[in-house]
Amino acid sequence: MSPEPASFLPQTLDDVQRKYLLNDLLRGVSRSFYLTLKVLPQPLREPISVAYLLARAADTIADTEIVAAEQRRAALLHLRTQLVADERSHAVLEQLQSAFVGKLDHALEKALLTKLPPLFELLARQTVPDRALIRKVVMTLLDGMLSDLENFPAPVAGQLTITALSDQRELDRYTYRVAGCVGEFWTDISIAHIDALQGWHAQQARYSQLGIRFGKALQLTNILRDVPRDLRIGRCYLPQPWLDEVGLSADELLKITRSEMARPLLTRGIGIALDHYSAAEQYVVALPRRCLRLRLAALWPMLIGLKTLALLSQQSNWLDPANPCKVERKWVYRMMLLSCGAVFSNTLLRWWCRCLRQR
Repeated sequence: MSPEPASFLPQTLDDVQRKYLLNDLLRGVSRSFYLTLKVLPQPLREPISVAYLLARAADTIADTEIVAAEQRRAALLHLRTQLVADERSHAVLEQLQSAFVGKLDHALEKALLTKLPPLFELLARQTVPDRALIRKVVMTLLDGMLSDLENFPAPVAGQLTITALSDQRELDRYTYRVAGCVGEFWTDISIAHIDALQGWHAQQARYSQLGIRFGKALQLTNILRDVPRDLRIGRCYLPQPWLDEVGLSADELLKITRSEMARPLLTRGIGIALDHYSAAEQYVVALPRRCLRLRLAALWPMLIGLKTLALLSQQSNWLDPANPCKVERKWVYRMMLLSCGAVFSNTLLRWWCRCLRQR
């Protein structure tokens, strides 16, 4: 199906602009995820890259803390209206970029916001079904960003208040909004474009659910890894009932000496994440072996996530922000090399996952 013409914006998207958006700019703002995007089968690269760039632009707006939270919230809502509008406003997009570009230090983040008009034109050039899927996932991600701004208030008179999520259901909703929805989108758009996945149509709901849990696994891993950093900007994604059970407040997690007392929180989070990773493993091995690129694109983040959990489980000072948990680049490159052979064997993949889970 051919895309509809983008009549609502000036025709600024020539081949040079398009290549810049999908190559240089994408590589600069996506960091290691760029490798995953580039290994994808050709039909998936552009729609997934467009979704990523839109989400990254929204995330840049949401995370620009020098701008007041209410202004960031208003900007995200404006961006949301542009996503669903039949006729988007060039003036609104320019207003969004002008309000934030001067506040950013990262050159490529600035470039991303200045490229909102051609990025929306690139969105309009996607097929109608792809555009609907892109809009859906970016809207859900925007909901997650807006919930962050609502759940975690800005400092008042310089006093930081650390707020925990209300309960585990709220944590589950949050992990869906910021990552589970991406697994769902990834699954649905793969089924739409990859002929070898036509057998998934009959069980699309099942595979979408596995994709959702895959995304939740990755996000929960990020949450556990980033606890020390998030606490220092007033955010605690660990549910309040968990804290109550170990007799700690969110504020007390700022104390590195509480690492041992807080360890049951880490253990509980790892247990939930590992349960989600079991769904991720089912997802990867269900991909047909001939879908080499699609398998690798799913396998790499899963293995990096499991390795991160293994490292977290071995940390004695989990709450120390000076000792962040990070998978070594050398390990990542070695894993990518080994995966090129292992990806053809479900037995080898299951063994690899089992080894990481046991750690």
